[in-house]
Amino acid sequence: MTSIKKTWSQKMRPDMKHEVKTNGKAFADIPAGSSFLIATPAIVNAYVRNIPEGKHVSIKQMREDLAAEYHAEYTCPVTSGIFLRIVAENAWEELMKGKSISKITPFWRMIDLKSPSAKKLACGTDFIREMREKEGLSV
Repeated sequence: MTSIKKTWSQKMRPDMKHEVKTNGKAFADIPAGSSFLIATPAIVNAYVRNIPEGKHVSIKQMREDLAAEYHAEYTCPVTSGIFLRIVAENAWEELMKGKSISKITPFWRMIDLKSPSAKKLACGTDFIREMREKEGLSV
């Protein structure tokens, strides 16, 4: 049986609901017994869309901001990274389909060129570098 690969747009899953959970054991940087947010691609997308032009925000800062907004102590680092990639790939997919650069989610404001995730993105590091340079962000 051949499975059809989902588009990045389909992976955005607008129907997905966030969850705040309490972890039973320590995980990543989240101590046992802490509350943590499992965001959604839509939540991450909205966050990235609100980053002002010319400003870089780290994934760590996003995790702190989202935890506070959703009344949790932490935000899951694993799903945060996955959802940021979905957001970035979806924006690139939209750009490739003809959507204006000003209308896509400005994921380059969060993607550090030195991060492993930057090298995995379909847009390539040259695009990220170019957009960061246009906005006066460090590369």
